[in-house]
Amino acid sequence: MSFINDSTIFLYVILPLLVFLARILDVSIGTLRIIFVSKGLKHFAAVLGFFESLIWLIAVAQVMQNLHSWQTYVAFACGFGAGNYVGVVLEEKIALGNLLIRIITMKEADELVDVLRKAGHAVTSVDARGESGPVKLIFSVIKRRNLAKMIGMIKKYNPNAFYTIEDMRYVNQTYPLPLTKSSMFPYLALGKRK
Repeated sequence: MSFINDSTIFLYVILPLLVFLARILDVSIGTLRIIFVSKGLKHFAAVLGFFESLIWLIAVAQVMQNLHSWQTYVAFACGFGAGNYVGVVLEEKIALGNLLIRIITMKEADELVDVLRKAGHAVTSVDARGESGPVKLIFSVIKRRNLAKMIGMIKKYNPNAFYTIEDMRYVNQTYPLPLTKSSMFPYLALGKRK
């Protein structure tokens, strides 16, 4: 523990490391706060804003108290860059919100529509006319955490379909997923997977 008491090691190694970690934390929180604001989650955003600014002030104070240490400058900037990355990764893991998926297919899409409905997605399909002839427009609102599954189904049942994904701030009504044994008892289904 004598290295902690050594002011040189603290000033040039430990302090920059702490500033780096503080910046990762405050920028990650800031990224999540911006996402919560865009989703209309103002209460969560306010709490995150408090902690973001508090941590930022602590980090800036350490840099300003140690202006002769270029290591703290580099740690501050590196922490900002790493914090952006960590914040985006965290947001992807949390996967908040709803998405609108718009699928345009040239061939008949009945099989894709049936598969999406059987998977529990609310689907609206409309016959339309595109530049090269008749097309089918398929609309579905899904939770962000289900996006990979939805894209997998689209690619499997209609690989040439064109689709767009739009972030939605608010959905006034959700489509209830069908009750299945795995949705009622998700932990029972874990043991059956191979």
